[in-house]
Amino acid sequence: MINDPEHIEELSTLEKWRLMLGGGEADGTNVSLSQRLAGVDAALTALYDFDKKQKFDYEEQKQAGGQGGSSPQIARWLGDIRKYFSQPVVKVMQNDAMRHESLKKKMMFEPEILAEAEADIHLVATLMELGKLIPSKTRETARKVVQQVVDELIKKLEQKTISAISGAIDRSTVNRRPKHNEINWAATIKKNLKHYQADYKTIIPVTRLGYGRRSRRSMKDIVLCLDQSGSMGTSVVYSGVFGAVMASIPNVTTKMLVFDTQVADLTEDLNDPVDLLFGVQLGGGTDINLALQKCQSVITRPSETILVLITDLYEGGNAAEMHRRARELVESGVQLICLLALNDDGSPSYSQEHAQRFAEINIPVFACTPDKFPDLMSAAIKKEDLSKWASKNDIVTK
Repeated sequence: MINDPEHIEELSTLEKWRLMLGGGEADGTNVSLSQRLAGVDAALTALYDFDKKQKFDYEEQKQAGGQGGSSPQIARWLGDIRKYFSQPVVKVMQNDAMRHESLKKKMMFEPEILAEAEADIHLVATLMELGKLIPSKTRETARKVVQQVVDELIKKLEQKTISAISGAIDRSTVNRRPKHNEINWAATIKKNLKHYQADYKTIIPVTRLGYGRRSRRSMKDIVLCLDQSGSMGTSVVYSGVFGAVMASIPNVTTKMLVFDTQVADLTEDLNDPVDLLFGVQLGGGTDINLALQKCQSVITRPSETILVLITDLYEGGNAAEMHRRARELVESGVQLICLLALNDDGSPSYSQEHAQRFAEINIPVFACTPDKFPDLMSAAIKKEDLSKWASKNDIVTK
């Protein structure tokens, strides 16, 4: 959507067609664009004609009388698209630019240009993908971008996550002799409806129900095991943030493992999700079997452990051994959940064969959006049927 004052709905039909078709040979409208719309057209053409020209000629499109270096052009282009378009459109255009390897590196490797980019989860995933390739002069700017996005995600997700998980643990036992501050009023009222006194319009709480006190037995161990292949970028970002939040919750022990063809334990970095994300190197192969083997070695209380395996299940290692280890984990009492994705991007690509094999041994397999993840963990802690939970939440299981 184009920003005001020339809102897209106010444009004529021919002007809309002109912007969609672009100029030159594609244009059959003969429409003369206003100065502002000419700027919009130049911003669109510089990006979406790149495939044909393999040249980012934004200055030429703006008829500025000279092209200059490509990096200054990109910096000006980033500033202009924020002037011409709404934030969601800016993010789409920025992500489209990232699909071109040469543009991506120019945008990521120059601190002045990176500072102009719209900071979002996709940009963080791109920075993680580039990893050690980012030059030292840009690393501080990159860290600020990641910190900004992490802070925004924590602000959005922290309260719900803590509330859902802490509540599930508190409600895992029932206290029938609660102190006043331990009373579960909803459960107490429901239990005592039969003692309603119509004359006084009140309920006499003959039976009081409260939240059970936390004990060693009510603690949960949570292991997040993340596939760090290139396609899992945004899932890794969300997982890192959730891991950091869960690590702060009393009575929950959280571990985080990331894997490609090797496995790295990033648990010690959970207190700083920015450091954690910079410790991830997206790309490379996938050995899920090796990751599950590592999980087996760090799990000490199987019946009190929730293992969340986040992967698209494209196994590059020993598939037969992967299935065997998954079965062993389930039979030992571990609640094993396989998330094909933890992001807002819709249905992921995944191995349907391995997803079906997992489902046959009672491992729920589905994609999950970040807003549903706290409720998923709450349901897992309460040992609900996760297939039914997914169905109630309009999530398709595999």
